[in-house]
Amino acid sequence: MINADLLLKLYDAAYMSRWNDQIRVVDFYELDKQSHKMMVAYVLGKMEEPRGNPDFSWKEIIEAGIFEFLQRIVLTDLKPELFHRLKQDKKKYRHLNNWVYDKIEPLLKPVNEGLCERFKHYLVDEKRNINRRIISAAHFYSTKWEYDIISNFVPSACSYMFGEITKDLARKQEAYHDLQCMQDFLFSQKLRYFINLCGLLRFQIRWSHLHRVPETSVLGHMLIVAMMTYFFMTEFTTDNTRIYNNYFTALFHDLPEVLTRDVINPVKRSVEGIEELIHEYEREEMEKRIYNLLPEAWHKDIRLFTENEFSDINEGGTAIRDGALIKVADELAAFLEVWIALNNGINSEDLVNASITLRSKYKDSEVCGIDFSKIYDKFKLKEIWKN
Repeated sequence: MINADLLLKLYDAAYMSRWNDQIRVVDFYELDKQSHKMMVAYVLGKMEEPRGNPDFSWKEIIEAGIFEFLQRIVLTDLKPELFHRLKQDKKKYRHLNNWVYDKIEPLLKPVNEGLCERFKHYLVDEKRNINRRIISAAHFYSTKWEYDIISNFVPSACSYMFGEITKDLARKQEAYHDLQCMQDFLFSQKLRYFINLCGLLRFQIRWSHLHRVPETSVLGHMLIVAMMTYFFMTEFTTDNTRIYNNYFTALFHDLPEVLTRDVINPVKRSVEGIEELIHEYEREEMEKRIYNLLPEAWHKDIRLFTENEFSDINEGGTAIRDGALIKVADELAAFLEVWIALNNGINSEDLVNASITLRSKYKDSEVCGIDFSKIYDKFKLKEIWKN
């Protein structure tokens, strides 16, 4: 079963500031970057899948994203330039990854021993198959997306070191000239517009009416829900179709909020029928402004991910999406955002009430054979919050 320490470790990325040695008009955080990266990986994967490469695997792409996320959390203090320099020294890099594994193994092993072993293998395996190249290309593009924003505000007095970053990114882009899905993506203005819209969700802060530490964006929240969903799924399935649909439903489940913003539940429930009106507006705007950016063959998937997002979808009698599980992961993520803020000293009656409400909802609750009341019990409410 997933443990409390792993859940809290995922949120370390919400504190990790990126480009913090550069002048920037907005803050960038690792959690948002990793989420954006997986959305790019989805687009690249969808373009690669029809080519029929026998090595292509959605499960490997998803796990590669999770493994690199965990690695990055441990190596938080290493600048990218230093990290890539260490990678060139195979012996030092192997020792570094052994240290990373030692830090993560106690957190990951209780979830699934097989997943833990695959994490270890990923850290030491130097082969670059199509799945790892897709993740690497997605990593590059999401980094360059941030760079393109920051580069517009660099004054000439600070341009010397930034020029080195520009040259480095140009060299890295050369490495993907033979990756056809990457070239097709860069050639498609509509797909780049789609990824740009996804990236804007990093600027929408959840619980925006409340002060929290750390603040989490809609973009970062979606990745947390996706990873939680994947961890829960390892307890009961190896079905690749369910893995694909559950993970990406979680990753894209709040995508319509790029059009409507994050509407909090009290507002949705303030007037009878307003929630249905919001969903109707979202569907209309998705049709007009999002779906037309994607190939028509992808529309079924994106609708599955974003419309009626938490219902169970069945095809041919086989469940291909576990909506109840994704809903639980979504609300557990909301609970943890609140609980962490309270533990960081934010004294708020609204946060306390939200914490109590979510905890009570999952008292004696079991979904997909997982006892979620036991998970909530690991996060105790302090007496000071109750009074």
